[in-house]
Amino acid sequence: MAEERGSTVRLRIDLAYDGGAFYGWARQPRLRTVQGELERALHMVLRVPDGDADEPLRLTVAGRTDTGVHAAHQVCHLDVGEPTLERCVGHMAVPAVEALRRRLSRALPPDIAIHGIAPAPEGFDARFSALERTYVYRISDAARPVDPRTRGFVLALGDRLDVEAMNAAAAMTLGLHDFGSFATPNPGGTTIREVKHARWTRIPDAPLVPAAESRGEGYATPAAESGLLCFTIVADAFARNMVRSLVNACVKVGQGRRTVEWFAGKMAEPLREGSTGPIAPQGLTLEHVAYPPDDGLAARAEAIRARRTL
Repeated sequence: MAEERGSTVRLRIDLAYDGGAFYGWARQPRLRTVQGELERALHMVLRVPDGDADEPLRLTVAGRTDTGVHAAHQVCHLDVGEPTLERCVGHMAVPAVEALRRRLSRALPPDIAIHGIAPAPEGFDARFSALERTYVYRISDAARPVDPRTRGFVLALGDRLDVEAMNAAAAMTLGLHDFGSFATPNPGGTTIREVKHARWTRIPDAPLVPAAESRGEGYATPAAESGLLCFTIVADAFARNMVRSLVNACVKVGQGRRTVEWFAGKMAEPLREGSTGPIAPQGLTLEHVAYPPDDGLAARAEAIRARRTL
């Protein structure tokens, strides 16, 4: 049957989702997941029965997000037979890939959005070709009034956090380390990762209308993130619960409940012992996935498949 389906094309799919109502990315029986919703919609619009052994329509993702974690820009790939892809054109006078994007966008629930679909370059693998991922964790601290529109992607805390101490801790994560104190390895994998950037930043109160131009009592519409405390971390890859556990440890330092020296000890001795579990998921968003130029995709995928050591 494989010969009857003709050649296969690999598609790159860029998307975003509000993770609040999902049990993470990865498909799970009887649970609502991002992968599950996407693959359900793909089977429907491409008219392939779910469970078809010849064309399973399974997605490979750049990074599996946990329950409740969001993505402003996630990347995955799909291998599909060209005749199957052509079937979704129907009456539309557009290329098959564009037809798939339109049909898939209409078939998905409102908490998933497709940014784009395109034929993947030679050697592209959404997971293994990636150079780095960028996550941001957003906190409203010091009991600031929280805009209820942002409650789904911002964690509210009563304490005012010591940003200087938190950055002293975050700076220790830079470079190649074993993050065994803050992460769980996948079967056969490691918790060794290379962090390229890790910093806490308070977003300035930046009104959208300059004060000099505001009317009435001097009110100027603020930006949605004004005043938030944001942790931005960039790494080649992340182990399970790694970002949220690092955030939780930094927050404990920022609250004065733990010291920078304690954090240094956790970095020096990569063992889980109960005090470095993950913080609540809603503040975390996958913001970006970066890839090398097309001629470096295959080499990157081959290199990253190797088991890393220190």
